[in-house]
Amino acid sequence: MPANYAPRYTPKLVVAITLAAAVGIPIAIFGAITVATPLLKPATLDALLPSATPAARTAAKIAGMALLGLLMVTFGAIFSGVIVWWERRIAGRMQSRIGPNRAGYQGFFVWICDAVKLVLKEELIPKDADALLFRAAPYFVLVGFALTFVVLPFGHSIIVADLNVGIFYVTSVTALVVVGILLSGWSSNSKWALFGGMRSAAQVISYEIPAGVAIFIPVAMAGSLSMQDMIRAQGGLPWEWFIFRNPAAFIAFFILFISQLAEANRTPFDLPEAESELVAGYLSEYSGFRFALFFLVEFGNIWVLSAIATTLFLGGWQIPFVSAAAIDAARGAGPLPSLAWWGWQALSVVVFGAKAFLLSNVVVWLRWTLPRIRIDQMMSLCWKYLVPAAFACFVFTLFWQLAVGVAPKIELASGIGLTAFAAVLTLLFARRVALNVREVRGDKYDFSNW
Repeated sequence: MPANYAPRYTPKLVVAITLAAAVGIPIAIFGAITVATPLLKPATLDALLPSATPAARTAAKIAGMALLGLLMVTFGAIFSGVIVWWERRIAGRMQSRIGPNRAGYQGFFVWICDAVKLVLKEELIPKDADALLFRAAPYFVLVGFALTFVVLPFGHSIIVADLNVGIFYVTSVTALVVVGILLSGWSSNSKWALFGGMRSAAQVISYEIPAGVAIFIPVAMAGSLSMQDMIRAQGGLPWEWFIFRNPAAFIAFFILFISQLAEANRTPFDLPEAESELVAGYLSEYSGFRFALFFLVEFGNIWVLSAIATTLFLGGWQIPFVSAAAIDAARGAGPLPSLAWWGWQALSVVVFGAKAFLLSNVVVWLRWTLPRIRIDQMMSLCWKYLVPAAFACFVFTLFWQLAVGVAPKIELASGIGLTAFAAVLTLLFARRVALNVREVRGDKYDFSNW
């Protein structure tokens, strides 16, 4: 800590504005998604507009889908900005430094400052670059990211479209991200950008294999590709989640989570933009708004990977001691749902959001804990360990499902046993973290303005 550093007094008005924004923005976004998603679905619009002409109904449905799309992309953009601030704060705390603390109380508005700065900065295009592809590449990445929100469930009925091939749709549209990264590397006409793009393509394509096989396990357990059906096949209590009901699913969760980190270029797998080797990889020639789009997607993908893992393995929006059928029954027979039904929707959004935010925090924690690995280590981890382990888990799951059909109680026994095992590991981990915190309390660092 520099000797001339003095904690800055923050006016009470700034504190009040910051806290209002920090609380109000999430409530406004989640509230809008919770209310608008059920009301703007085609079936609800048909019930609310019984006397409208077919053309008017079609126009209302198109406008409703456009509004839902805008809400979802807005959520992704705001989450991306807020998680940047949160990651910088966590990084500062883990490295015994201050971190952002000037733009608003606790530096909360730094993500807005970053966004404004990047939007207003001059955009440069290399003279020898392919200008058309160079400009288009970030939008491929953005579209691949935005389209995933179509089938991501936020709550019991809070989903834009519950496709019967939902998880297959997610794995398909995310391929656009690879296209955008490759285009950005090639069109820049820079060997460093091209190397970064090729690294990313090899990394993402490789890790899609263990991730895809790991996804088959909850699909086999639920008997459906619909993300809502997979959540409904689970329960609200931990031993009712897929991760604990099948020993292979317990392993598959970590395989999927590791593979998603690699596909999202998160540390320790951020080789495509390894600054010490390839400048900034496929981003080397980008600046301004298009540079911001790449990072919006990178940090927004933290929510996507957390939401997918929550959906497939952690019970999604399932509320403890409340079945999905009970929430369905609370809706009523009218064109508009009952007040109780809206309450259950809000609670389901809170449950899903809490699980996804917890996993997002783990992703941030890992970045500032683990060092970047080498490219050969990354590929060896994928092909020598994760791929065989994922296939072994899938084969085990097939036999496990046959055994569950004969003796259903083995699934309950597995759920209780693995839940207890996970609880013990969590307590031991928390104890170790507390010990580490106590050991560094003697360091002379001033966090009075943290």
